[in-house]
Amino acid sequence: MGLKTDVAPARPLQRRRRGTGVLALIALPFAVLAVLRLVGIDGNSYTAAALALTPYATAAGLVLGVLTLMLRRWWIGGVVTLLAVSLTFAVVPRLVPEEQPTPAGGRPLRVLSANLYLGQADAKAIVDLVRAHDVDVLNLLELTQPSVNALTDAGLFALLPHRVLDPEPDGYGSGIVSRHPLTELALAKPSRPQQPSARVDLGGGASVEIVAVHPLPPTMSPPDWKSTLGGLPLPTADLPVRILAGDFNATLDHAQLRDLLDAGYTDAGAERGAGFTPTWPDGIFPPPVTIDHVLADERTAFNDYQVFEVLGSDHSAVYAELTIPTRGS
Repeated sequence: MGLKTDVAPARPLQRRRRGTGVLALIALPFAVLAVLRLVGIDGNSYTAAALALTPYATAAGLVLGVLTLMLRRWWIGGVVTLLAVSLTFAVVPRLVPEEQPTPAGGRPLRVLSANLYLGQADAKAIVDLVRAHDVDVLNLLELTQPSVNALTDAGLFALLPHRVLDPEPDGYGSGIVSRHPLTELALAKPSRPQQPSARVDLGGGASVEIVAVHPLPPTMSPPDWKSTLGGLPLPTADLPVRILAGDFNATLDHAQLRDLLDAGYTDAGAERGAGFTPTWPDGIFPPPVTIDHVLADERTAFNDYQVFEVLGSDHSAVYAELTIPTRGS
């Protein structure tokens, strides 16, 4: 009888230890992801992919933290909850619209960026968006010569006659199309896919500089992804202001993109409180994330931001209506 009395209390203790071990195993990946995000390390292809899911991980971490505390695993629950709350403070601001500046001598500009999915996106859908929203400048990613031909037939260049196009058969091409005259520039460091840039002459001495952004995804080549984003031009204190628009293959939870914001750019989606609106993919798996962006000099005001589905593409198009400064302030 004495032996049975000694063994019986050990069984609940063993079950508790096993339960603690399971909770620790579940909490560990979340804790690693949270630390990488909060410290600002994108890491390798696996961690960069995981960081894109930070908003989902934040919600899961809050649930896990509360559940673990309810089960009285105080150390695990306390650490998970602290990390989850820290992530919440990092990601929630992109849901809150920010007060916009009043640019000196402000001029309106409407920008649209669309990934054509290896040239397969429906050309008429693109042209309809340009027409419906009176777009001034259109950035095109994954541009091929057949897609240029389709856009021509759909009437794009009757609406936006000025162009800097670099189509490629493998979908690594890009282009900029504009209502206003363009002067081709070389603002971004050479890369594949192509990242053309141009000065947009708005008339009356006013202009902007724009880059069609499209690095390789970090899941393909983290070094190329980092160097391409790192090779984008930074904003300057002078005019004209700069705009970066395209498929960044990065969310606001990647340090590589936040470096651009720290340098003086602002993100249209986050500024308008729509920073969680997903732009890729068009299905439910992998979980939708926000990797297409319009960034502009922080002196620029974002008056509107919208995301549009595009027939035939795995990306949504992103649209921003800006007011840009045209004289020094």
